[in-house]
Amino acid sequence: MSGEKILLVEDDDIIARVEDWRLKNLGYQVCGRATNSDEALELVASTRPDIVLMDINIKGNIDGIETTKLIKKEFNTPVIYVTSHSDGATLERAKETKPDGFILKPFEDNDLRVAIELALSK
Repeated sequence: MSGEKILLVEDDDIIARVEDWRLKNLGYQVCGRATNSDEALELVASTRPDIVLMDINIKGNIDGIETTKLIKKEFNTPVIYVTSHSDGATLERAKETKPDGFILKPFEDNDLRVAIELALSK
């Protein structure tokens, strides 16, 4: 780990602040935060993160799964889902995007670190 750039896509301000704090404590650089798909795509294009942490249930016209499809197609950037949604239908949709990780909220720092390190090693 050497300060990899992480983009947060999270529309809940409190959760985003906690994730930001955790990532910085783990030695990562948070290069931005998006609250919807349009912001996420703009920030991926402008900041070129090493990885994206994506909430599935985000504001806007499309959800995190559809946003992930676009990010992977246009930028080939690794995406880890960080979500509280793990029902069968959501999981099947998420699997179609071939995510680089899947973390259920609430999570521990080590869960985050392991998922990021594994995704970056692919």
